[in-house]
Amino acid sequence: MLDAVDDAEVHPGVHIAPLGELLVATAGGDRDAFSRFYDHTAARVHGLVRRVLVDPAQAEEVTQDVFLEVWQTAARFDPARGTAVSWVLTLAHRRAVDRVRSSQASRERDLRIGIRDVAVPVDDVAEAAEIAIEHDRASEAFARLSDAQRECLALAYYGGCTQSEIAERLGIPLGTVKTRLRDGMIRLRELLGVTT
Repeated sequence: MLDAVDDAEVHPGVHIAPLGELLVATAGGDRDAFSRFYDHTAARVHGLVRRVLVDPAQAEEVTQDVFLEVWQTAARFDPARGTAVSWVLTLAHRRAVDRVRSSQASRERDLRIGIRDVAVPVDDVAEAAEIAIEHDRASEAFARLSDAQRECLALAYYGGCTQSEIAERLGIPLGTVKTRLRDGMIRLRELLGVTT
């Protein structure tokens, strides 16, 4: 790999620093070192990004982002932890995967919004009839509760009272109110055939 040897093998008769040294120089703001680093790694970076992204335009954009990140964060490169090539390819892979995830999340969000925005045709007459039937069933089931259960449920659901307010209003213990509400709801579910 170019990291391990001088680039003299690539350019006979010319001494060019190994890629790790170019990154260290880039960290110091050396534009020439960055340019040479780019020249030696751009094809590999773009190839990796292209394999992950497939879309050529996005691959080019992400490749540019990778080299911008190299320029801005070259000081984070630590030769003791790996080669310059592995460092830049890791950056490239992360960026490409992030782009895939972002695109996928965007598509899913657009799909959800699209589904939400689609007007669903509604049969108003059928819907009104169904609501009336359900209302009648609920009224019949409610009428079959005990007076105590019906009173507590009416205060809670129609009157908007809390359990404590019901206990105070009816002059009964809070535990009794809770029991009547629980038993009343269980009985309603049974009468309406609702399974939990």
